[in-house]
Amino acid sequence: MYLLGYDIGSSSVKASIIDSQSGRCVASDFFPKQEAPIISLKAGWAEQDPNMWWDNLKLATASVLFSSGVDKNDIKAIGVAYQMHGLVCVDRDGEPLRPSIIWCDSRAVPYGEKAFETLGAQKCLSHLLNSPGNFTASKLAWVKENEPEIFEKIYKIMLPGDYIAMRLSGEIRTTISGLSEGMFWDFKNNSTASFLMDYFGFDASVLPETVPTFGNQGQLSRAAATELGLAEGTLISYRAGDQPNNALSLNVLDPGEIASTAGTSGVVYGVGDSVSYDPESRVNSFAHVNHRQDRTRLGVLLCINGTGILNSWIRKNVAPANVSYSQIDDLAAQIPIGSDGVCILPFGNGAERMLGNADSSCHISGLNFNIHDKRHLLRAAQEGIVFSFKYGIEIMEQMGVPVNKIRAGKANMFLSDIFRDTLAGVTGASIELFDTDGSIGAARGAGIGAGIYADATQAFSSLERLTVVEPDEHNADRYLEAYHNWKQMLNSTIL
Repeated sequence: MYLLGYDIGSSSVKASIIDSQSGRCVASDFFPKQEAPIISLKAGWAEQDPNMWWDNLKLATASVLFSSGVDKNDIKAIGVAYQMHGLVCVDRDGEPLRPSIIWCDSRAVPYGEKAFETLGAQKCLSHLLNSPGNFTASKLAWVKENEPEIFEKIYKIMLPGDYIAMRLSGEIRTTISGLSEGMFWDFKNNSTASFLMDYFGFDASVLPETVPTFGNQGQLSRAAATELGLAEGTLISYRAGDQPNNALSLNVLDPGEIASTAGTSGVVYGVGDSVSYDPESRVNSFAHVNHRQDRTRLGVLLCINGTGILNSWIRKNVAPANVSYSQIDDLAAQIPIGSDGVCILPFGNGAERMLGNADSSCHISGLNFNIHDKRHLLRAAQEGIVFSFKYGIEIMEQMGVPVNKIRAGKANMFLSDIFRDTLAGVTGASIELFDTDGSIGAARGAGIGAGIYADATQAFSSLERLTVVEPDEHNADRYLEAYHNWKQMLNSTIL
């Protein structure tokens, strides 16, 4: 038996087929091969045509079926992961009424801020666990005010993954996790957030019916099966946003476990077992994939804009010409922990929610022309990125989200020994690196939802752990001293 997973990103759509018994990925591919276009008619706008996601999904499906040689009848379940917080509006025929307003579009910020101010911070945070901010509900409010002729035609609204699931099954459905990421779920009352719906003037009928994150979410329709070359009736048994799904991909399901990524931007995603929120709304809380009304599991999401983009800038503008990232690590390793007093604040890639939406430039402090050289800047950049993670983790810990173990894919900045050692050293957490990705995680999730796996333990029994980095107890004080110096600079410069 085989499982098929999709990851609907803003850059590409990826498909993977895994063998359910061995857990081995037998085929994986993504389309388009160059980054998918984002429509930006005005500054701060970001839209994509939902039909483009479907077209690329068809190409990716054809590729993995061909390269794997798997018989379509042997694929027993399908899982979908997707870019979070987008808005798809469809009519009664399921046709998109306009391009999707995707996650990085910022036009709805004033609508969320006004709702937060009018309804009150305590009301929003205690019920939604977040400010309405720039999430899906606020995006719909923008459509209501600025495109009333389209708003009147809306039959249902969906997240990007809900749209793909609709194209697969013909059924318009969502999950509680999905409603929570759109600010449509009231955690205090365990129901739709009617107070926010009423404030914005939305009828409850615009929301899809809810289904469990794991379970029968529909079957592949005859039309979709024909388009994709798959078997009609194949079960769709899992869907989740990209960050909760990344956590699932790493088997991060319980308190004390953290999933992290460190690409252009960085994400720390922790799991908590109590309904809690940050009073300053510097991190976001959503229902995790295994959240139930009788068992709280919240995903607490921290996003840091200035992560790999700083490392890339340092390589292009500071490092010796034509050196690789591994060679940068070798040079930086020649400098002691704390970079001999050089500190870098990696906040030069837009407003940082973690810092109260401060839109700060990058800062360098402690530079002495007589004792410092390029190597100090190379190390200080990586330490600064790690220390921003640590700062965010402290916020999560204040919310009751413990951090004992950090899991990540062995990619991007987690390939760096300095980055990994510093993160383990300053947090005191062990770091486990795995060979997995979002589409593979979605396939495993489908196996759980279809009952092919008895539970997550069985589903992830074959997950390959590549590396474990334990905290260096001998240098713990040096890491913490360096972080203390960095934090003092942050407080005096930005906060």
